[in-house]
Amino acid sequence: MNRSQNPLLHAVPRQLSAALAVALAAVLTAAAGNGVAADGRYRQGAISGLNPQAVQTADAAQPAPATVEATPDSTPDTAGGRYHYLALKSAAALVLDQQTGATMFGKNTDAVLPIASITKLMTAMVVLDAKLPMQETIPISEDDVDTLKGTRSRLRVGTLLTREELLRLALMASENRAAAALSHAYPGGREAFVAAMNRKAAELGMRDTHFLDPTGLTSANVSTAHDLVKLVDAGYRYPTIRNFTTTNRYDVRINGREQTFRNTNRLVQNGSWEIGLSKTGFINEAGRCLVMQARLAEKNVLIVLLDSWGKYTRIGDANRIRKWLESGPLKPSVKS
Repeated sequence: MNRSQNPLLHAVPRQLSAALAVALAAVLTAAAGNGVAADGRYRQGAISGLNPQAVQTADAAQPAPATVEATPDSTPDTAGGRYHYLALKSAAALVLDQQTGATMFGKNTDAVLPIASITKLMTAMVVLDAKLPMQETIPISEDDVDTLKGTRSRLRVGTLLTREELLRLALMASENRAAAALSHAYPGGREAFVAAMNRKAAELGMRDTHFLDPTGLTSANVSTAHDLVKLVDAGYRYPTIRNFTTTNRYDVRINGREQTFRNTNRLVQNGSWEIGLSKTGFINEAGRCLVMQARLAEKNVLIVLLDSWGKYTRIGDANRIRKWLESGPLKPSVKS
């Protein structure tokens, strides 16, 4: 390490005795061995009893590189003793081993944030739990039109689709009017539907989650990364949700014309990804969000990415997670 790389050494006068310089270097080396990297950051998990959330927050304050960074913050690979540090641009993130429940990576996992259309996973579970006839025809009404954000839809008022078609479009294409129509067709209407969403969240142990609508258009629908892995894991146990969220495209006849809808997660059409469940979300207050169940590095993994700041950042973060997991044996970055 030269002077330009370490502000402490840079501050030492050139005429400082060699003995003092050696002693100072020894102190810095000892600090690095006790969990402080040369750049001043704590190595994750290096200090017993340190709050892992605080560790991740300290790392998040550093400039986030565009690719996996080689720093002494994680586990060495097998190619030459280098380290792979996972730097994500999402404000909150969680990567979990689905089989063991072990946390592989965490960042601001308990931050309560708007979740946008990730909401629709809960919408789907409430619909399926009610065991309503999936071939029942449901109309799109004026009540289903988004007056909060003014989003557009190809489902015009008066469109008739089956409950199954509406559910597929809500999950795959994140169709807001489809989700709204499903709630209005629920016994007791939208109010009863939203109440069922919150009851389901409580059953799943999602203690920091609250729903106010079935679409996610309101920023009052909030959760945490820690809660959302429970939602993704539960949703994965519904074959219909697995199927609909991973459908690449779907053609449906609307008002006599065939319309093609596509999945909002571009990774679904990437043949190199093995995705078992997927859902995206976006409103300004929530940023870009993505949750997935995927097979990575021979493990079933649950991924939650919230409040990604750029249009493609959530996809970039997902690819960074994949590269990180497939780079070699890894220790958990945050204790579960």
